[in-house]
Amino acid sequence: MIINPIEFHIRNLPYTIRSAKVDDAQNLSEVRLQVDGETENMDREKGEAYIDAAGFKQIIIEDTESPLNLFLVCEVGDRIAGFSRCEGKSLKRIAHKVEFGVGVLQEFWGYSIGKNLLKESIRWADDNDIKKITLNVLETNEKAIMLYKNNGFEVEGVLKNDKLLSDGRYYDTVVMGRFHP
Repeated sequence: MIINPIEFHIRNLPYTIRSAKVDDAQNLSEVRLQVDGETENMDREKGEAYIDAAGFKQIIIEDTESPLNLFLVCEVGDRIAGFSRCEGKSLKRIAHKVEFGVGVLQEFWGYSIGKNLLKESIRWADDNDIKKITLNVLETNEKAIMLYKNNGFEVEGVLKNDKLLSDGRYYDTVVMGRFHP
């Protein structure tokens, strides 16, 4: 699905949140690869489950056509600074919900990009009769957990020893959801 672009100006950084376009495919491939290498908060290490430009092009086309999917990018000048995606399924028993994921380049942390991608995704879900948004977050990502709680998400469960990080330790994944009746 497509949303209208929204302009933001946070701490002297102007940016636009808009729906992804096919022309973004190459940039998204590069940004996702970089984001995966900048933090252990993502599921992937840099280069794992790589999606090339053709793969992103296909995802963007599908997400644009599907009423249950939303692919947003944050554009700063001519660069993509971050992205988010809501993905739903058409199976009747779960067609009321979508799963949310987000990634922001480290140099753009602190400008509320992740927060605004989340808020626009919530607005889209509420406007389109999507009842539930789910997400997974690493237990150590306390800022993200607080952001989600402040936006109506609740902890629904914990996946124990779910992620093995570079320090050789296992960490829990927090499963969160927001239900909008």
